[in-house]
This record gives sequence, structure tokens and C-alpha cells, in this order.
Amino acid sequence: MKAGQEEHRKKLSGVFAPITTPFDSQGKIFLGKLASNIQRLNQSRLRGYLVLGTNGEFRSLSVEEQMEVLRVVVDTASPDKTVMAGTGAESTKVSIDLCHQAAEMGAHYGSLITPFFFAKKMTDRALIGHFSQVAEASPSPVLLYNNPGVTGITMSTGVVKEVSSHPKIFGMKDSSPGNLSAYILSAQQGFYLLAGSANFFFTGLLMGAVGGVLSLANCFPDPCCDLYDLGVTGKLEEGKALQYQLMSLNQLVSGKFGVAGVKAAMDCTGFYGGPPRAPLLPLTADEQKKLHDDLVASGFLK
Repeated sequence: MKAGQEEHRKKLSGVFAPITTPFDSQGKIFLGKLASNIQRLNQSRLRGYLVLGTNGEFRSLSVEEQMEVLRVVVDTASPDKTVMAGTGAESTKVSIDLCHQAAEMGAHYGSLITPFFFAKKMTDRALIGHFSQVAEASPSPVLLYNNPGVTGITMSTGVVKEVSSHPKIFGMKDSSPGNLSAYILSAQQGFYLLAGSANFFFTGLLMGAVGGVLSLANCFPDPCCDLYDLGVTGKLEEGKALQYQLMSLNQLVSGKFGVAGVKAAMDCTGFYGGPPRAPLLPLTADEQKKLHDDLVASGFLK
């Protein structure tokens, strides 16, 4: 058994919001709005936050900006929230450096997205070596992040089976459709899976995932937490009904518009979303109105 295994399970069990990075119209980070978003999310039943992930547009931030964003979230998050920080990079050395910086800021976990610039060379052996070396050198425990829609690389069950036994690797956020159950079956004891989409959150919980990192939690944290409760208590009919509703909602927001849609939905629900950073485009005025109307029609926006 890994040291602190049950403690880590507790810290990772629940719903996490993959925090967006707020910008003004000129592309400057709006740190005050970030703090106010976190203060409001602190009042929800969310288990915690993933900072500097895909929704956080981390690839559009300099390292200095990344650490500014992380500092605000760590300083503003309530003590009961778990903070995961995106520390993945294209090189093992830079990933290690980012893990050290994130740990110094107070993040509880580093989150390692698969290196993908040299995608054809990211064999199982290369990935196992990368993740193991980063974990070994990191002052804090780490999680893996599998997002083939962004990286073009689908992590194999062989990689998960091998690295899940590492004493400092405690889980993975999986955003790949249809693979979560295979990873759960492949993982060693003490390795916890988090569903990376509302589209398969309920199914993942029934299969053994401990939680989820859901873009909808940025704007609709309560129904996401309700679905978690239904999943862990095995209330199938109620859970299925809410799962279908959140799937439809997810398609209206991130499924259709990506990060810009998540931010626009946040603006509709009283958070600050604002524009994405260029070259990503914000929604047009017509798209914003249509999204607002769709959210009202869904019943989730009053």
C-alpha cells in the first residue's frame, strides 16, 4: 500500500473545477476577477480546483504568468479545497522545475499532461520514463493528465499499469471518451481516476472513478456536485436523468465553443469569464445571445 493512500483518495474524491484564466479585452490577466471567481466557488461543495489546465489556457501563459495565477488561486482557496496545478511541459527538466515552483506556491498536486510536440516519439517507454522521473524529483505528489483531443496521444493502459505503482503518482485525469474503464482496470492500488468530462462522469463514478474535473463546474458547480452524490450513492435512475441533462448542457457550452464557451457561460451565471487570449476567439454577440437563451431553456440558468 502506498504511504498516505487513503488520505490522497479523500483529497481527490469529488468534483474539481478546471479554473479558467480571466483576461481583459487587451489580453492582460485579470487577477482580481480570478480571486472573486475563486471566492464564489469556495462557497460551493466542490472538492477543489485544477489550475493551469486546458481551460486555464496554460499554453498561452508565460511561466511567470502561470505562477501569478497559481499564487492567487492558492491564496484565495478555502482550506478545505484541494489545489492541483498543471506542471506538464515538453521536457522532463522543465516539468520538474514547474513541479518545484508549484509546490513552493502551495499546490497539493502537480498535474502532468502528456508531452506531445514529438508525438511520434512518445512511446510507452518514453512516457513511463518521463512521468517516473518527474514524480521522483517532484517535492509534491503528481497526477497524470490524459487528453488526446489536445495532445493527439492516447495514453496506453500499459503506461497506466506501470506508473500507477509509483509511490508519488496518485492518479490521472482522463478526458478521453471511452477509455476510463480500461484505465481503472489497469491501475494498481492507490491510483485514482478522475473523469475529465461531464459527458461520462456518472458512468465513470459507477465504474470506480473517485471524482471528476468538469469544465461545467466553473459555471454550474452545484448540479455537478449533485451528480457526484448520486454516483457515489448508486442512485441509478436519478443519476441517469441528471447525467443526460448535463451531457446536453456540456454540448451547448464547451462541446460547441470550447474554452470561449465556458467563459461565456460563466458570464451568464454571475462569474467573470471574459474573452479567451488570442489567437482564440471570443463568441460573437449572436453566439452569446444564443448560448444565453439555450442555458435558460435548459433549466439550469434561471
